[in-house]
Amino acid sequence: MNIAAIPNRRDIRLHVTGMTCASCVLRVEKTLRAVPGVQSASVNPATEEASVDVDASVNTAMLTAAVRKAGYDVATTETVLQVGGMTCASCVGRVEKALLKLPGVSSASVNLATERATVQALSTVPVAALKAAIVKAGYTASELQDEPQPRRAPDWWPVAASGAFTLPLVLPMLLQLFGLHWMLDGWLQLALATPVQFWLGWRFYRSGWKAVLAKAGNMDLLVALGTSAAYGLSVYLLLRPAAQGMPHLYFEGSAAVISLVLLGKWLEQRAKHQTTDAIRALNALRPTTARVRRDGVESDIPVEQVRVGDLVIVRPGDRVAVDGEIIDGRSHVDESLITGESLPVARSAGDKVTGGAINAEGLLTLRTTAIGAETTLARIIRMVESAQAAKAPIQRTVDRVSAVFVPFVLGAALLTFLAWLALAGNWENALINAVSVLVIACPCALGLATPAAIMAGTGVAARHGILIKDAQALELAHAVTVVAFDKTGTLTEGKPALAAVVPAGASSREDVLALAAALQQSSSHPLAVAVMDKTREAGLPVPEAGQVKALAGRGVEGVVQGLKLALGSTRLLKELGLDAGATLDAAQQLEREGRTVSWLMATEGESRRVLGLLAFGDTVKAGARAGVARLHELGIRTVMLTGDNRGAAQAVAQQLGIDEVRAEVLPGDKAAIVTQLRDAGEVVAFVGDGLNDGPALAAASVSYAMAGGADVATETAGVTLMRGDPRLVADSLEVSRRTYSKIKQGLFWAFGYNVLGIPLAALGLLNPVIAGAAMAFSSVSVVVNALALRHWHGSAATQGGQA
Repeated sequence: MNIAAIPNRRDIRLHVTGMTCASCVLRVEKTLRAVPGVQSASVNPATEEASVDVDASVNTAMLTAAVRKAGYDVATTETVLQVGGMTCASCVGRVEKALLKLPGVSSASVNLATERATVQALSTVPVAALKAAIVKAGYTASELQDEPQPRRAPDWWPVAASGAFTLPLVLPMLLQLFGLHWMLDGWLQLALATPVQFWLGWRFYRSGWKAVLAKAGNMDLLVALGTSAAYGLSVYLLLRPAAQGMPHLYFEGSAAVISLVLLGKWLEQRAKHQTTDAIRALNALRPTTARVRRDGVESDIPVEQVRVGDLVIVRPGDRVAVDGEIIDGRSHVDESLITGESLPVARSAGDKVTGGAINAEGLLTLRTTAIGAETTLARIIRMVESAQAAKAPIQRTVDRVSAVFVPFVLGAALLTFLAWLALAGNWENALINAVSVLVIACPCALGLATPAAIMAGTGVAARHGILIKDAQALELAHAVTVVAFDKTGTLTEGKPALAAVVPAGASSREDVLALAAALQQSSSHPLAVAVMDKTREAGLPVPEAGQVKALAGRGVEGVVQGLKLALGSTRLLKELGLDAGATLDAAQQLEREGRTVSWLMATEGESRRVLGLLAFGDTVKAGARAGVARLHELGIRTVMLTGDNRGAAQAVAQQLGIDEVRAEVLPGDKAAIVTQLRDAGEVVAFVGDGLNDGPALAAASVSYAMAGGADVATETAGVTLMRGDPRLVADSLEVSRRTYSKIKQGLFWAFGYNVLGIPLAALGLLNPVIAGAAMAFSSVSVVVNALALRHWHGSAATQGGQA
């Protein structure tokens, strides 16, 4: 049977992933058939393709949601298109609706501020079909270039030309305010108003006509209808024989409305241009060439030709071209635009550097580790662009209002005309009041309030080393009531340091440290690294050790200066039958503080004795205490979740002022605790950096990952902190609160303009010129209010890091 030949029936094909057996196939088929409007569904297990016969009420999004609810997934691709010609929130709804009508499109999100459409569709849907749907809806569409192009500044000359024609028309009205009476000849008014109406205002007719063809409405349609009515009435009055004198004409009203709207759009475009400052600043960091050493010869080549493993030379003052590891050289590197760190940081052999950073005084040789789209800078740009293009949950409500806004305004204008005509019997006055209703309505401000604030908030956060991956995280973070921290690597440095050396008997602190280093100098164990670091710091000579042997799970032994020594745990101490003596009290106190104790012992002959002990601990990060204190100032409770023993956990929590500690927690239990907190009504943010933090990050309301941690953490988290500074958590929450406040303010003013302005215009209390000015001002004020976020400077963690 040919489904295509049946009216209102079509076949949708889905590529289903996650199926493993015949029972999976049956489950998917049963799930799809349960969707209302599905006539039949058949799944081919060999190709993993589902063929679904549906009626007109079913779209791909409904089928995709059903498959995912059943525990499987549908393979889709994401396409981002640049959309031209949108003027207000109604346009956004129209473009989204046109895209969702296409078979194979599962979701479409359009951002008015960035003028981009993000489309999730089956791989079988060509980009050309997406662009054709947008064009058919009355707009333009193009694919984004691989290299982002700077947005061109809006043209100013239409505003200037329109103002030049309009000024003589409104001048008599202005003179009347000073008691002066002067009027232009009616035919001269016509000559001045006509180019404004049909040349400079042609864009409103063109856009409005496309909206009519698409059986929808937008702001331009309202402006075109309103100004045409005022212009047409004036022409009628000019041509009609007057009983006495020249009638009052409304050419100044139609021309002034168009001029004011053009001015408002120009100011709005300039303001929107400023919201993308963060992206432009990051793009400016991308070098175009790199100095590469191949076969001993150095040459400058385009950065696109650099390969992983190439040796790249970075001279003093140059910008680092690629992500790499330093193999030779020492310098200071300015990473402020990437991490928000205000001061240059020291880098030497073995350290990693990020493309886009600026080398200060030294010559560096790097081995390339990432190029192109895989570099840290490229990933940062993608994350910021994704967050700015995303649609916050609150915007969904606004979109539903915008969908019915234009029809409502048209109805209100018609009702105003009929009511004034019936009550006053003056159709000219009734028409002017209806025109005022049309031109004061502003769906544009509704559409811009949320995305403008999101763009400004994510932009200023990025400049301070806080990368917000999606708008939902930014919106939800304002309501966080509990922040749960992982301990190791998040609140602490994540690597043990030698915290104390306690000698026994006649031994000195230096003797104990040097002998321990002799046993550890060939080991890569974290505790051995901590001993060697402290020895180098103290400038102590390290004697040679022989017959060194690891004692599994207990420590290490060897011969140093003719003395057989062992360095190990309390278990090894007991096995050797040695008495800790006077050092026992110190050891117990250190263990209560969460330290790990190792004993240095002489193990043979008459010299068998304890020489001393070494205590290790994970160092608390410098900004951790201040970060927790700032969270408390914001009224947020803090919890620490760790797999460490309770003594170590309590010691760190007491030092930092953490409210609650959950110690000896398995990785899976962290997610369960986060879920329990959420079930108790808390809005939970989780901060982690490790592989084992992935489940907890996914379970949290808002998740934060420390950059430099495990990839799964940064991929799962909604926010990435480019520096491992816990103070950035509080900064991120403050940015979210300020952004959400700007969203609410913008929506309040956008709704307020319309809720107050439309009734006032309908009551005849606003003439078209004032109505047009109010409409233009509403859009500009919403965007400018959002731009105030750009002046946020954060705490001591972020001050000085702004670009």
